[in-house]
Amino acid sequence: MIGPEGFIPPHGGYENLISYRKTEIIFDATVWFCEKYVDQRSRTRDQMVQAARSGKQNIVEGSMASGTSKEMEIKLINVARASLEELLADYRDFLRIRGAPLWDKNSKEALYVRGMGRAKSGSHGAHESYLTYKHLLESRPPEIAANIIICLIHQTSYLLDRLLKSLEQAFLREGGLRERMTRARIEARQQQDPRKRKGS
Repeated sequence: MIGPEGFIPPHGGYENLISYRKTEIIFDATVWFCEKYVDQRSRTRDQMVQAARSGKQNIVEGSMASGTSKEMEIKLINVARASLEELLADYRDFLRIRGAPLWDKNSKEALYVRGMGRAKSGSHGAHESYLTYKHLLESRPPEIAANIIICLIHQTSYLLDRLLKSLEQAFLREGGLRERMTRARIEARQQQDPRKRKGS
């Protein structure tokens, strides 16, 4: 049964996605990190900022496209995921070139960073933002800052993987816009002609 909203379902609402809010933090942190630690003449600087922006903006675009194309939403969320993977490689390169250690995901440092986000989200409905991590990032050496951002990328990638699985399952259950339009047309005809109603 097509709901009162018609065959175009509610869409948007990306601001409420934890994954989107984390990509905002990653973007802000990457802009700060590149301005401070990456040579402005380096192509890597622009590429890192663009990858961080792509991770954020493709979630926005995918969320807005979801009303008319679930396929496009899945594609754009996947692009966001791929952009974060590209950014992750750049931060790993930063550490490797300097001979700095990469934190294990279960290290006490990584667990502490993960806990910061959970603590903020659980405090009176407040949302984490760049300010949640600002002091920690800006008061530590670049190798520590890079590892903190890597932790945030891992968290966000995990959330996007879960979102993609959920979108895939929803598409299998409900189909896309064409299927919704077909169902809406059949229901409209049945309402106009009682003889075509189910069971008549």
